[in-house]
Amino acid sequence: EPGLYLAVLGRVFDVERGRRHYGPGGAYSGLAGRDASRAFATGDFTRAGLVDDVSALSPGEVLSIQSWLSFYSDNYDPVGKLVGRFYDENGAPTEALRQAEAAIEEALKFQAESEQRKQQFPPCNSEWSSAKGSRFWCSRQSGGVNRDWTGVPRKLYRPGSRGSHCVCVRTTGPPWGQLDSTEHSDRGDLDNPHLEEYDGCHPLAEQCVLKV
Repeated sequence: EPGLYLAVLGRVFDVERGRRHYGPGGAYSGLAGRDASRAFATGDFTRAGLVDDVSALSPGEVLSIQSWLSFYSDNYDPVGKLVGRFYDENGAPTEALRQAEAAIEEALKFQAESEQRKQQFPPCNSEWSSAKGSRFWCSRQSGGVNRDWTGVPRKLYRPGSRGSHCVCVRTTGPPWGQLDSTEHSDRGDLDNPHLEEYDGCHPLAEQCVLKV
């Protein structure tokens, strides 16, 4: 039928209201008339990128597709399903769709865990200069996490990762995950095994200066 459509993960939307974006000559005209789910994640609008293969994408890219799917669901009319990679001739989900949805669920879980880690170990403030070297310090708003404690800088190592990054660590109260506990060493998260002190920095200093 005449009209202007695009598909995301096999779900077709009528984007006629957005013709200036999706019609001929529009910035997103390459998305129209096909399922180009991969391009919503990668931003690759070449012929090779305007495809529906979403395998091997990162968690962040998968969530980008999910957010675009939500955007179209909220702003445009759904008109059907596209027979192909994600739906069969009867409109039933394919294995490819189940894998994509599983990847989205896993990415959402990963995102929630990352946010929880950020609440537990907010990133430090940091600055560097050739004259003074590196300075790391903690505040009640560092890392964009507002809280009622300041913390002290520590190196945080992630399992499976060689590098570390500076985080602020609570120094009093029970460890994270045991906040209701009445029996604890009153050292906050200082004893977490993935943390390491900065050389030359007092263990309870709220800032560390590492000379060049």
